[in-house]
Amino acid sequence: MASPLLAYLHYVFDLRVDAWRRKYAQGEVIVVRYADDNVLGFQYRADADRFLEAFRERLRKFGLELHPDKTRRIEFGRFAEQDRKRREEAKPETFDFLGFTHISGKDRNGSFALKRKTIGKRMRARLLEIKQQLRRRMHDPVAQTGAWLRSVVQGYFNYHAVPGNIDSLSVFRYRVIRLWRSILIFRGQRHNLNWAKMQKLANRWIPKPHVLHPYPRVRFDAIHPR
Repeated sequence: MASPLLAYLHYVFDLRVDAWRRKYAQGEVIVVRYADDNVLGFQYRADADRFLEAFRERLRKFGLELHPDKTRRIEFGRFAEQDRKRREEAKPETFDFLGFTHISGKDRNGSFALKRKTIGKRMRARLLEIKQQLRRRMHDPVAQTGAWLRSVVQGYFNYHAVPGNIDSLSVFRYRVIRLWRSILIFRGQRHNLNWAKMQKLANRWIPKPHVLHPYPRVRFDAIHPR
């Protein structure tokens, strides 16, 4: 059964965007929506401004309004950096969406590349949850805790292991290992659990990160072959 909110958003947002794009847009318009969180990309700034004003007017008819702190119009994409550099402006802004900070960056060849990094506060919140759980599991057998951590870390990687984000995942893994070591030392007063011994334990139970998802362009082409 569909959520009433999602059904409402389909009527208020999805259908409106599709109609506006076909009738008024001068350039390309890209829409990505997940539940009530969405990002829109416009080829031309004028289209973005016109749509934003039209959508605000549509929401007012339903007694709704855009959240002022969560609604931004930013310059982002393939030509953003060079255009802003020509105007002697700062680098393109970033934006957060679905757990990632999206960055207008470059690949090894100097061409535009969408960079995604785990949102810092999201990682910190997950590490805090793991820390609290480790305290509750303090007296569990090491193998049992190791198996639990392996499942937790792998689940985190399954979502966040996108191209360009491996450094963030390595930091996450390192901090998980440190948390586990602190608990083991506290539980058994094992001050001789040095980092070399802990690494052997971690290598047995804690997965190492590697890319699990393709680049967005590859995924899109696979779903929508041209």
